[in-house]
Formats: sequence, structure tokens, C-alpha cells
Amino acid sequence: MKDIRDRLTGLVKVAVGAAGFGAEEVIIEHPGTMGLGDYATAVAFKIAKREGNNPREVAEKIMEKIEKDEYVDKVEAAGAGFVNFYLSEKFFRESLIKVLEEGESFGRRESLTGKKVMVEYTDPNPFKEFHIGHLMSNTIGESLARIIEANGAEVKRANYQGDVGIHVAKAIWAAMKGKGDLANGTAYAAGNKAYETEAEAKREIMEINRKIYKKSDEEINRIYDQGREESLERFEKMYKRLGTKFDYYFFESEAAVAGEKTVRENTGKVFEESEGAVVFRGEKRDSVLHTRVFINSEGLPTYEAKELGLAELKREKENCDWWVVVTGNEVNDYFKVVTAAMREVWPELKGKIRHISHGMLRLPSGKMSSRTGEVMTAESLIAQVKERIKEGMAEKAESEEWEKIADGVAVGAIKYSILKQSPGKDIVFDLEKSISFEGDSGPYLQYTNARINSVLEQAEKAGIELEAAGGYFEINGIVRRWHRFPEVVAAALENNAPNYMAAYLHELASEFNGYYAENRIVSQEESAPFRVALAAATGQILKNGLKILGMEAPERM
Repeated sequence: MKDIRDRLTGLVKVAVGAAGFGAEEVIIEHPGTMGLGDYATAVAFKIAKREGNNPREVAEKIMEKIEKDEYVDKVEAAGAGFVNFYLSEKFFRESLIKVLEEGESFGRRESLTGKKVMVEYTDPNPFKEFHIGHLMSNTIGESLARIIEANGAEVKRANYQGDVGIHVAKAIWAAMKGKGDLANGTAYAAGNKAYETEAEAKREIMEINRKIYKKSDEEINRIYDQGREESLERFEKMYKRLGTKFDYYFFESEAAVAGEKTVRENTGKVFEESEGAVVFRGEKRDSVLHTRVFINSEGLPTYEAKELGLAELKREKENCDWWVVVTGNEVNDYFKVVTAAMREVWPELKGKIRHISHGMLRLPSGKMSSRTGEVMTAESLIAQVKERIKEGMAEKAESEEWEKIADGVAVGAIKYSILKQSPGKDIVFDLEKSISFEGDSGPYLQYTNARINSVLEQAEKAGIELEAAGGYFEINGIVRRWHRFPEVVAAALENNAPNYMAAYLHELASEFNGYYAENRIVSQEESAPFRVALAAATGQILKNGLKILGMEAPERM
């Protein structure tokens, strides 16, 4: 079946010419409400403005010239000058068949076939806690990776972790003083406090930092190796829980060496010396940029230099068409400068580095701080949500199976709370809304999927075989949404916006639950085979969509 948008676009273009109007770009979109059709075009407004005509009269002339098509049931001129299309039963029957036949593959597109993309996200620092900011980066990054995959590209997932830097020295200093634990971030919090309030502690921490880079102290090396290993093990458990499997792990200790070498090789060309440091004068290139230090006055590479080293390490691992980096929006200006420097060092990277930033995840009490230790870890947030989920499951949650389901629902509740918002916005996490089994929440979508699975089990026991090709058929809000799923996959890619998928799934689930409340699906009536097929197709799309969001689709809840 030819893409319906392309088909309608062709019909309108022919009609515009047949009506005696000059060529005009035709855009086919969905009307604001389904009562106004399945697709619409506002091309009449452009033509009317160009030729000084009434848009409604132009729309009526275009409508009259639109040729009959087997996939179009009705065309009408509407409003001030829209041309609306209502699709036919034949189209929707074929849509149903397509969903059921393609199954898990339904919705996949080929626009990026042959492309390879590396997506970097999460980026926690060993020796510090995995907090809810990392949870937000992981959630958005994983979903974006899956959106890119759903559009046909091969995706490599990367994680850049800060295993060197002053934060490590702070943690090791505290551990040597017997203050806190290296792996869970408490040593870092204690070390940071001392660094900011005690001059002697600050001096000692700076010295430890130099020794870490030089690997010149055996005791510090031993503590470092132990803390790094324990931190990475804790992180790995969290990645598994969140449904992420990285292809590559990059570390600042590796990037620092490569980055310093690159900066020094390009000093005098891209970078310049200034007061004992090496800097990039961004404002000389563009007024929106500023100067940043790439090697500090102590001769150590900064985060900026390490970013260059990271880019080099990535390119050594994979030859990609794009390198996507997902971070919080507090480093937007930093990334603009670093990307500008990269383009001068490696002109071939122009247009291949894509920075996607997101807002902050906040709790009702306000912004967290890992520097002071006043931080909500991802583990503790999931635990809180999980306990509330289990309360609604009563005795079910006591078994191993239901414990696992509760964990998947809790993680899904948090993920959906993040993904339903535009990535650039800050989010205040609302626990009560996130765990609701009604309304715009993750558990609502997961419960709808579980309900559909139950319906299909009942139908199988009753011996009802689904029917898509013939017999009883009805066009409703569910049926009219199926074919839009691949469009949402494309739009989510184009706008780097998982919230497009979240909104679509919520609409689909709401339509199904409304239908379920008013209609018997499993029965001996003529409508049963079609309604079972309707449930099966809707469930398949929900599963496919939840997978793109990185959420589990439990069969029972």
C-alpha cells in the first residue's frame, strides 16, 4: 500500500492544476479533531493569497477536481478553506491486515537504512552517585536511540564516564580519612565539603589529583582501582534494570590523553596560549561563542580537551554518519564552543555532531545537589515508586513474578513521566500522577496492554479467530489511529522528541479503554472476530510503542 500521504498529495496536485491554478506546494496534515477527517490540506489559503481569491471558493474548486480513489471515502471543503479527506473502509481493512502481518516490525521505517549512528548518553561519574539526573539522561537517550533504530539506522550506544578529575581526588581523600564510601558517593560528598571549607584539605586533594593523573602513588592507585571497579559494577546493575546495554564505554582517563595530544598539535592553529594555559577563542569565530580553556595553567587537560579526545576515540571505534550526544541543557553553551573547536580540528565532522539537550528532573522539594550530598539517587526514587506500585498489587507482589512486574512498572512510571514532556523542559516529578492507573501515565499504558492480553486469552479459550480481511467491520477512533503509528515514529525522529510517541500511545490507549467499556469484545456475536482483531492490532502497536520508549509491556498486572 503506497504511503497514504504521498497518495493524497498527488491527488491534490493534480486537482490544483485541473482547477486552473498554478503549481503550489501541497502539505497534507491531520486535522485538529478526527471529526474533520483523517487528513486535510490548507493549500487553498496559499493559492487564494497569491491570486487574491476567497480561500473557501478555492478549496471548493479543488475539491470538485479531486479524482476518485479507492482509499478515499469522502472529500469535502471545510471551514475557511480546508480540503478534508475521509479514508475508506478498504484502507482501514488493509491497515489492520498490515499491523497483524508485520507484528513487531510494524512502524519501522527505512529513511535511515544504511546509516550508522552513535548515541552517547547517561554519562555518570564513578565515585559519585547515579542520581535522578543520570536517570533522565538514560531515559531520553535510550528512547532516542530506539527511535533512530526504528527509522532504519544501525545504532551504537556509548557511555562516557568521568573516572578522573577533581571529583575523584575528593572521594579518595575522604576514603583515606575514613569518611564515607567510595562507590555510593558519600566519600565524594564528604571530600567536596572539606575541599570548599578547609584550606589544608583543598591542598591535599589537589596533590592527590596530580598523583592520580601521573599514577605515581601505589596506595592512591589501589584505592582508585577499587573504587572505580565498585562504582562501575553498581552502574551496570542500574543499566540492566533500565533496559540499556551499551556497546562502548569511554572514560575520561582515556580521553584526557588523546585530547591533550590533539590540543597541543593544533596550538597556534586552532588554539592559542594564554597566561600559561591553552584556550580556544570562540568569540573570534562567532559572537554567540566565548573563550574556553582546553589545557589549564597546571598543564592538565580540561573537560573541553577531553571532549576532543572522546570524539577521536569514538571515531577510532566506529565510522558513523552522525555522533549524537545527549546531555542536560546546563552545558549547552559549553557544547557550542567545543563543537566549533572540533569542526576546525576536523572539518569533515561538520554537520555530523548532534547535541540534544534536556531539562532537569526535579523533585517537589527543589533542585538536588550531588556536591553537598543532598541528592535523590535513581535507586532510591525507583524504590519509592515501586513500593507504591506494590501497594496496589496487594498479595500479588509477594511472589517473584509480581516483584519483577512491579519493578518494570515502577521504572516505566518514571520513564513515562520524563518522556511525555518535551525533552527541553524541566520536569517536576509527581509521584501520585506517575503511578496512576488512570490518565496520562506509564502504568495506564502498561495496564491497557495487560488488559488486551487478557482479552486475547479469553478469545482463544472461546475459540474465536480474529478476522481482518472480510465480514463485520467498523470504523472508529481506534481504527483511524493505527496507520498513524509509522508517522509518529518519523516525527519523533525529525523532532528528537519521544513525547510524540508518548502522546500517541496515550490517545490510542484512551480510545481502546473507552471502546472496551462500551462494547463486548469476546462474544458469540458477528462482530466478535473483528473486535478481537481490533484488540490484537491495538495491543501490538502499544507493545511496539512502549518498546521505543524503553518501557516494559507486562502481560499481566
